[in-house]
Amino acid sequence: MSSAAEPATAAEVAARISAVFDRCFADSRGLNTRLCGGHPEPFYRPAGGDCPFHRVEFTLDYPASALHEAAHWCVAGAARRQQPDYGYWYAPDGRSEEQQRLFEQVEVKPQALEWIFSRACGLRFRVSADNLALGLGPSDDFKAAIFEQVLTYCRQGLSERPRQFAVALAVEFGRPQPFCELQYRLADLT
Repeated sequence: MSSAAEPATAAEVAARISAVFDRCFADSRGLNTRLCGGHPEPFYRPAGGDCPFHRVEFTLDYPASALHEAAHWCVAGAARRQQPDYGYWYAPDGRSEEQQRLFEQVEVKPQALEWIFSRACGLRFRVSADNLALGLGPSDDFKAAIFEQVLTYCRQGLSERPRQFAVALAVEFGRPQPFCELQYRLADLT
């Protein structure tokens, strides 16, 4: 049931985000993918074994994690979606400055999509540097690159999957369409 009313808890928001994703992508004749919360760490699992559908797993009941993992799924191509965690490398917390720079390069598009998805839900977006051990927050260059990518998406449009999800989120949460570039400001990125 769609409602513009704000849910009382993060778990309710995350459940609504998951329900929207599943309505868009869970059809077994289509992409056969579901967004699943309640996990200690995010991970993508292609269908197989005892699970007949692909799973985009997000951390606990965190709406931001749900949107971030959905964004990674939207960026991943068909071949990547057949591999656990899309076949990506992941250097854990405590990355060197060089590893952090590489991390930021591959995170621009997913985080730009996450910002659009967050806007569609009426949620605040926070840039994730994902490197707490060294105290390295997001660099100014990283924030600027995310901002520029959002403007590019607003001007040139999104591909089918992220567009479908963003529109469905905006409808679910009663928000204006999230593709107006005037809704985004570099100064808002923290």
